[in-house]
Amino acid sequence: MAVVHGPVAADVRWRLHATLPRSEANGPGTRFVVWSQGCSLGCAGCFNPRTHPLDGAEARQVTDVIDEVLGTEGIEGVTLTGGEPLEQPDAIGSFCGAIRRRTDLGIIVLTGFTRAEVENDARRAAAVAHADLVIAGRYNARLRLGAGLRGSSNKEYWALTGRYAAADLADVPEAEFVIGADGSITMTGMHGWEGGPR
Repeated sequence: MAVVHGPVAADVRWRLHATLPRSEANGPGTRFVVWSQGCSLGCAGCFNPRTHPLDGAEARQVTDVIDEVLGTEGIEGVTLTGGEPLEQPDAIGSFCGAIRRRTDLGIIVLTGFTRAEVENDARRAAAVAHADLVIAGRYNARLRLGAGLRGSSNKEYWALTGRYAAADLADVPEAEFVIGADGSITMTGMHGWEGGPR
C-alpha cells in the first residue's frame, strides 16, 4: 500500500460495531473491514441485527480508524458495512476521502439504501463519492443469495470507478472464521448461519 501524506479527515466521531484488520470474505483480496453501528432500515431477516441499535456503540474518531487502516500491511482495500454506514454520512465521507487521498486502497461500501436513495440525498452521495463500488439495496429474505457480497439478488452493484466488477466478487468466500490473539472468534461473510445472527 502506498501511503501519501496530506490532509486528514475532519475530527468526526463514528459509531462502530467492530473492525477487522484482515478479511477475505468481505471483498476481493485481503481487506480491512469496518462495521458501523446503527441501522433504522429494519430489513426483515437481516443477518446482523446486533449492529442495529445505537446504544452500546463504540464512538471513535474517524482519524483513529484511518490510522488503524494505514498501520495494516498487505491489504488490498477496505470494506464498510454495518449496521447502515450511510446513516453516518459525515464519518463515511471523511473516511473514504482520506483513504482515497492517502492510499491506493480500494473502497467498497455495502448499504441498504437503494442507488436512487443515495443519489437523491446530497449527504449520502457525498459519503460514497470516493468509493470504488457501492452494493446498494434493502436485504430481501425472499431473494436470499448470499454470494458476491450480495445478501439478496435485488442488491445492485454500483461501480463508481473501474476498479471492481461483478466478476471480481464471484470468488469471494461465502464465510470465514477469524481467531483473534485473545481467542475471540469472528464469523463473517455472506453465508446464512443456522441458529441466529453472525
